Amino acid sequence: MPSLQIISFNHQDWPTPVSQKTRKIPKSTKFEDALSELEAIVGTLEEGEQSLEASLEHFERGVSLSRFCQQSLSAAEQKVKILLADDDADAELETFESPDTAV
Repeated sequence: MPSLQIISFNHQDWPTPVSQKTRKIPKSTKFEDALSELEAIVGTLEEGEQSLEASLEHFERGVSLSRFCQQSLSAAEQKVKILLADDDADAELETFESPDTAV
């Protein structure tokens, strides 16, 4: 019968968290730049050739970039709503389909 080993870890053994620099996206960042970096990170992660630690760093950076992009899009949508409200109080937002995604 195999013996059971108990392995214990304390918090000093855990990997250090990703730095604030990796998580923080400067407000001066352009949406297109953030999206481009996010796409590159997704490609790198899909390759699966990095260490677990490097993959986690990239993943965390990707989550931050994704949130930044979502906030940028939400802010743009809000501006459009305001502009439409100024032009026509009864106007509603319509779904925008780019030529690349149109069927």
